[in-house]
Amino acid sequence: MVATVRRPGPGGVRRSETRTFATVTGRLEEMSDWLTTEQVTLVGMESTGVYWKPVYYVLEDHFPVWVINAEHLRNVPGRKTDVADSMWIAQLLE
Repeated sequence: MVATVRRPGPGGVRRSETRTFATVTGRLEEMSDWLTTEQVTLVGMESTGVYWKPVYYVLEDHFPVWVINAEHLRNVPGRKTDVADSMWIAQLLE
């Protein structure tokens, strides 16, 4: 599971941080804690098969979560990795 947080940095430049988490409940809760610490106010995530559901269930009580259809992401050129997808989704939510 790859997550990216984007926020304002010095001089008005956007700063990004990307982290990878295992998909077991304890690690997903660590991700939720990190997002809370970073003062995230909206989460966007790709829906892939049934794999998105545990992530959603951990986050839904803490954040508004937008679930994005994976088919829509696959049709965007240049998005070939989980990291690239995560960074792009973070940009879309700004």
